[in-house]
Amino acid sequence: LDNAIVIYDREMPQAELDHIADELSMPHRNVRELGYVNDKPPVYANEPARHKLLDVIGDLALIGKPIKGHIIATRPGHKINNQLAQVIRKEIKLNSIQAPTYDPNREPLMDINRIRELLPHRYPFLLVDKIIEIGGDYIVGIKNVSVNEPFFQGHFPQEPIMPGVLLVEAMAQTGGLLVLNSVDEPERYSTYFMKIDGVKFRQKVVPGDTLIFRLQLLAPIRR
Repeated sequence: LDNAIVIYDREMPQAELDHIADELSMPHRNVRELGYVNDKPPVYANEPARHKLLDVIGDLALIGKPIKGHIIATRPGHKINNQLAQVIRKEIKLNSIQAPTYDPNREPLMDINRIRELLPHRYPFLLVDKIIEIGGDYIVGIKNVSVNEPFFQGHFPQEPIMPGVLLVEAMAQTGGLLVLNSVDEPERYSTYFMKIDGVKFRQKVVPGDTLIFRLQLLAPIRR
């Protein structure tokens, strides 16, 4: 066992320590002398600290990107190191999402007239103005938020903010257009909003804003 250090730092029955030594093909040690099971002395006095440091470096390398910063670890281990790496990867993924490029002068793939043919929603609940991109499993829709939106009358008169539930509804309508675009005779189908998880609103939507929705299909469509 030349590539690991086995340390016993608590008192245990002599038989238990002997069993560990036998499993590692090491000579028996006196249980009263806490220290290393290995029969070779450490190369460095701070060998355990070096080992833990390499564990941290190796586990955080799984993030896949270099870290610019200082890491302070107290009693690190593979489990907690990997949990930290997962949190960092999640944050990187969230912050790496960029809005699609939108050229308002470009001809849309679906204008409001085509959208009205596919969706049953009407004023004041039709919340998608145009579709600018459609792929096999994704769609990009646009909503121009005007001060004349009826919900601004009560939400809020002195500080108009688009309600979060309507942002979600606008995304649902955009997703519905993706589904309807994938079937023959889409006018014969209806789409329904069934479930939502983990929604967070990062900033306010106010009059004059342009919303760009990019939705991606993560699972097969059920009919």
